[in-house]
Formats: sequence, C-alpha cells, structure tokens
Amino acid sequence: MSLANEALQFLRSTRSGVLSTFSAKFVGYPFGSVAPFVLDHSGQPVILISTIAEHTHNIIANPKVSLLVFAGDDDLQANARLTLIGEAKLIDKQDTDLRARYLRYLPQAASYFDMHDFNFYRIEIAHVRYIAGFGRMGWVEGTELAPDLLQASSTLAAQETSIIAHMNTDHAHSLMTYCKHFHQIEATQVQMLGIDRDGFDVKSTDAQHKTHVLRFHFSQPIEDAQSARAALVAMSKAASK
Repeated sequence: MSLANEALQFLRSTRSGVLSTFSAKFVGYPFGSVAPFVLDHSGQPVILISTIAEHTHNIIANPKVSLLVFAGDDDLQANARLTLIGEAKLIDKQDTDLRARYLRYLPQAASYFDMHDFNFYRIEIAHVRYIAGFGRMGWVEGTELAPDLLQASSTLAAQETSIIAHMNTDHAHSLMTYCKHFHQIEATQVQMLGIDRDGFDVKSTDAQHKTHVLRFHFSQPIEDAQSARAALVAMSKAASK
C-alpha cells in the first residue's frame, strides 16, 4: 500500500483532531483548538463551527489551516499521526446527505443545527504530512491522497442514507458477523454509521457494554448501491466460511 493510501485509510479511522488557524487577534501567532470532524465523500474533513468561535474569526480572516489527527494517547510519538494543510471553505449546512452523515458519527451535535450561528466548513486538503511509524513518513499532495475521490460523482453520497437504513433494519445479523470475523468482537448491538468507496464504519456494543467504532475495508472501491451490495455479499460469504 502506498503512503498516500495508508494516510487516507488512517484519516478515515479518525474523528477528531487539533485545528490550527492564524490568530486574527494576535497577528502572526497560531491558534489551536479541538475539532471533531467527519470526512465527506470527496475525502475532505468537514467541521461544524460557530460564527462566534475564535477559530471561525481566524478562518474568515485567513482560511489557511492545518488539522492534526492522531490515534490513541498512550504514546503519541510512537503512534501514527497525520497533519493536513489546506483551506477551510464555508459550505451549505442544509445539505441533507452531508448533515445525515455528520450526525450519524457525531449525534451529540444535533442541537447545533438549530442554532443560526453554526456552519459547515470543508477543509480542502492541499498537503499532508503522514507519520506511519518509525522510519515510515513523508509528504503527500492533497490531489495524491484521494485523486479519484475529488472527481467522483455524488451517487454514493446520495444513496448512503438509504443503504445504511437497509443494512441496519434488515441485515443487523450480517453486521454482527462482520464484527466477529474481521475484528474478533462479539457484538450484541450494531449500527452502520457510514459507507464510502473504500469501506464502512460500524458502531458496536458488546456484552460488557463496551462501545467500539470499527472500520471495515472493501477489497476494491465501490461506486454506488449496486456495487456496495456486491461487496457486502462477498464479505458475508467470507465471514461465513
């Protein structure tokens, strides 16, 4: 797997990071803040932020930002981490497909959509610094990170909500089977959160009431509901052997 593909897969497995903006109040200084995010179907992080927040003031004055994402907190220097550099662009908060996707991953943000001062910003990635581990690191261009995603059609984005509703309503048992086969987790409750070209995410709860968000990878990219069905059926067959 190339460093770019590895970086994208790592990014897909994360949900929060540290957003750095240029301070409008203290010119020349960086300003860091925590930032939950969800990737859209073009592989770009989407954040929901208030117009009264310090980082929003900074973005309006200068949209150039960086986003540091990392996994685990036991040994930050030993674990993988990724720094995105790009520009934050205001996008439509009323995009129903994106809004549904965001709330599946971050349901605690539901009340923010009723507040007029919260808006979506998409971070359009220009450059990426990915550190996979000791001796494996490098810079990746934003266009190299997800070249076909940037030009991809919106078909899967438009179909995602219905795919997920179908899986959660009619195929919960299959999701539990995936959890056991691919992650060795005996799930008692499951919920598919999102599906994209490269895979899907499932929130699982086990008998000890521990919650996990599990990432599942497709063997090859999908494009729409039909190819998603074929990939999921193939995974079911593999899990049942």
